[in-house]
Amino acid sequence: MGAGHAHLLHRPGDTPVHRLPPQVKLVAALVVVLCVVSTPRTEFWAFGLYLLVLAGVWAVARIPPHWLAKRALIEAPFVVLALALPFLAGGPSTRLLGVTVSETGLLTGWNILVKGTLGVLVSLTLAATTTPRDLLVGLQRLRVPSLVTTIATLMLRYLDVITAEARRMRVARICRGHDPRFLWQVGATAKAVGTLFIRSYERGERVHLAMVSRGWTGAMPDAGGAAAPRTWLLGLAPALGAAAVLGATLWG
Repeated sequence: MGAGHAHLLHRPGDTPVHRLPPQVKLVAALVVVLCVVSTPRTEFWAFGLYLLVLAGVWAVARIPPHWLAKRALIEAPFVVLALALPFLAGGPSTRLLGVTVSETGLLTGWNILVKGTLGVLVSLTLAATTTPRDLLVGLQRLRVPSLVTTIATLMLRYLDVITAEARRMRVARICRGHDPRFLWQVGATAKAVGTLFIRSYERGERVHLAMVSRGWTGAMPDAGGAAAPRTWLLGLAPALGAAAVLGATLWG
């Protein structure tokens, strides 16, 4: 995880949210997601409050909404499913904007859409304010098994490596007359995928050997320490707000 590797989901900054210890942000994000998932789908007002809590974090972290909107397009397949359910599901029907839709499908689609969107936004907020390396350090501080953090470390590192290698191979094929738009060239594409796997495996072996020879022990170096109680309280403020909203929906 060299310093020269930028990450598309991270937005560098020097805000109070960026400076929070990563383990605090991980716990806060997990609590918020659990609150969103546990909220009854018919409590429409609660999801609006969750969004307001996130908007407050974005304001403090100086994350523009359009930056998040572009990256939130990853959930597009779930949005399509949510929009289709009111027309595909059975059960009692109702009229919405002059169209007959299924009540069950409408609520199910709303549930998928709102909870999925909020979950994606929470994840993007965490990624935007925390570098991949700090995320792994935060997992270590939370006593996550070292095998999990090692796998995550290598996965984050090799996603960039494999993507760059695939891009170079694609440029080389196009320079030699390959056009992936034609169906009869699917065989060449399949062979390229196999070659990419072999190259990635061999490079992984070499890099792992280099890491071990330089003293790699399976853990990321961590020069920080435990977060103070005041830091935990400030960092968990959004999570406490989300927990209050959930409590109001369950016992209000």
